Amino acid sequence: MRRLLLLLPFLLMSCSSPDPAVEPGVRSRTFGQLSDGREAKLFQLASPSGMVMEVTNYGGIITKLTAPDRDGTFEDVVLGFDTLEEYLVNEPYFGAIIGRYGNRIAGGSFSIDGETYTLAQNNGENHLHGGIKGFDKVLWEAEPFSMGNEYGLVLTYESPDGEEGYPGNLSVKVTYLLTADMRLIVSYQAQTDKATPVNLTQHSYFNLAGPDSDSILDHELMLAADHFTPVDAGLIPTGEIRPVADTPFDFTVATPIGARIDQDDEQLVNGLGYDHNWVLRDMGSSITLAARVREPGSGRVMEVLTEEPGIQFYSGNFLDGSITGKGGNVYEYRSGFALETQHFPDSPNQSAFPSTVIVPGEQYQTRTIFAFMTDAE
Repeated sequence: MRRLLLLLPFLLMSCSSPDPAVEPGVRSRTFGQLSDGREAKLFQLASPSGMVMEVTNYGGIITKLTAPDRDGTFEDVVLGFDTLEEYLVNEPYFGAIIGRYGNRIAGGSFSIDGETYTLAQNNGENHLHGGIKGFDKVLWEAEPFSMGNEYGLVLTYESPDGEEGYPGNLSVKVTYLLTADMRLIVSYQAQTDKATPVNLTQHSYFNLAGPDSDSILDHELMLAADHFTPVDAGLIPTGEIRPVADTPFDFTVATPIGARIDQDDEQLVNGLGYDHNWVLRDMGSSITLAARVREPGSGRVMEVLTEEPGIQFYSGNFLDGSITGKGGNVYEYRSGFALETQHFPDSPNQSAFPSTVIVPGEQYQTRTIFAFMTDAE
């Protein structure tokens, strides 16, 4: 990520270690205004561990998340922007809550009980991440809270029947909790008055080397998955559940992301790298380890635990240097990765996949944990 020289004075004043002036707790300030005049807020959650998280109620976007290296130096490990205006005009889903349906739905349509529903085709002929105005582009109600030395934010949104083509009025609650032992717990809940598919996820792009790094290819990734779901050229699953053994998709043992990413493999060609769903071994039976990432230079380690049956690993293939982010950093090709816990893509059209449809009286509920540590531990 190339540093803009004009921002050098700001950067020299910025400190990568924990700011002693940031006391543990929750604070908020105005982040900007939407085109209709409504105000977006930015909430800062500061943990006694030294971690700081900032999140706006516009899209539930995590704009900042710090983690320590092996020397105890905290740096921001998520990609994003400095201002609300930049989030409004860019669409890489940096840090956002994704819904109603994370990932793709083939042809922008699905059927429930014989009735067909038509969605926006905002990714070629397919539907992606909830449509033109998904949950990443709405203003959520936000309520901060504290529990001892743990600090959080409850975000709620009422999605009306027919929004982006989806059936049913959907009440959604997402809770972010920053713990004293350097974990970010994301809890999702939803209820509907009409059968509808729901597949919520969190779309932060990470680079554990910190904001000055322009590549994630040396990060070592482990995925607790023996199978993945191959995709066609439009990134829609073919329906096959394929073993990862003897393929570039085998991350059962920690492997650098870049070790095999440019191999001559049809699936890597279709995804322009990694942009696939892995089938987790425990298939959502309980909260379990889904992924572990280590950045060897800094020693930062992130573990992802989830109750979901799948995880989408995306290697930043569409970042191309055209986006300038926080602090003047230019986000180069494969300078960030995402690990989106989820049900499988296109599940509404794939009867063999775990169902994503919830019905009235049913509570959609799932959790994902992002746990940070260092390799010195």
